[in-house]
Amino acid sequence: MKSLLLKTSFSIFFIGIIYVLLSFSAAFGEKLANSNWREIYSKPTSQWPKPTIDDGVQWQEFEALAIDTSYYNTMENPKVILGQLLFFDPKLSGSNQVSCSSCHDPELAWGDAREVSLGNDHLQGKRNTPSLYNIGARKSFFWDGRAATLEEQAQGPITAHHEMNMEPKNLAKKLRKIKGYPVLFQNAYGDSEITYEKILQSLAVFQKTILSKRSRFDAFMDGDYTQLSDQEIYGLHLFRTKARCMNCHSGKYLTDESFHNIGLTYYKREYEDLGLYTVTKKADDVGKFRTPSLRDVMYTGPWMHNGLFDNITGIVNMYNSGMHMIDPNETEKIADPLFPKTDVLMQPLNLNDDEIVALVSFIKTLSGRQYKMERPQIPR
Repeated sequence: MKSLLLKTSFSIFFIGIIYVLLSFSAAFGEKLANSNWREIYSKPTSQWPKPTIDDGVQWQEFEALAIDTSYYNTMENPKVILGQLLFFDPKLSGSNQVSCSSCHDPELAWGDAREVSLGNDHLQGKRNTPSLYNIGARKSFFWDGRAATLEEQAQGPITAHHEMNMEPKNLAKKLRKIKGYPVLFQNAYGDSEITYEKILQSLAVFQKTILSKRSRFDAFMDGDYTQLSDQEIYGLHLFRTKARCMNCHSGKYLTDESFHNIGLTYYKREYEDLGLYTVTKKADDVGKFRTPSLRDVMYTGPWMHNGLFDNITGIVNMYNSGMHMIDPNETEKIADPLFPKTDVLMQPLNLNDDEIVALVSFIKTLSGRQYKMERPQIPR
């Protein structure tokens, strides 16, 4: 009996030892695997693991921002000088109180840090003000893509009653009365005639100079692999794989320049916004909004088209859940052809707490150094 008990005790002891060793081995293996991400990603992007991309999705590999060596020369271009003055001049508004920079403040990452815009007569808009960082690289403008060029985009806020409330036919006439402007137009265009078209073009030329500064992530991609911590590199790997972020956020500016319904349409609720549908009138476009760039994302909150979200970890948690709103039953779908359909790219991610922390830590590396542009002396 004692012999049996002794053997049983030894068996339990050895089983315990084996369990501890296996647990240690698994933990060590996991740690080794995580630490190995540095070795894997300390290579050119062409040798990085392929991202998790759904069939049919067009994506581009990450690309570092180049060092802008021509910035100061560019800012001396007469069209840029004119466009910058126009951008900051409140006389472009009907009240002489609201400028483009009222909603696109260079000290607020070229946004306004509000949920939604605030303009003429203190009227609020219905959507969040997008940052102008890298605006020249966009393929469409506004959350619903209703403008195809920067010149077309500029007309929106200038003429909107709740923004700048300016009559286009009166704007050129108004600026002709300002002593300094004819000379500026002469320098920019070779003649002093002031037209609405030249005003829009100058604004577009200036906005194309608004570029993100390089971030730690850019330096990392260019070979300085000390720029990211082990946790941030693991977050980079998750961004590309398990978190599925690159299905929409890829390339130099981390956007696919496309439109998706991620489940925030608030259909028939207080915050309802039908998004792209308001432009195309196609039922499949209900609730779709353009994918924002993640460049300088930590400076451009609050986020989403309605500006309702001000915590980046909370946003990741929502994506982790799959972002699905309450699914309607078939009767509701049949009865309402406009009932929004959440994009099939939205799927539960099953990220654990440590993975969420790592992913957020990587996302933070996408924001570079902010710069503050001095406000120019406006012509009187």
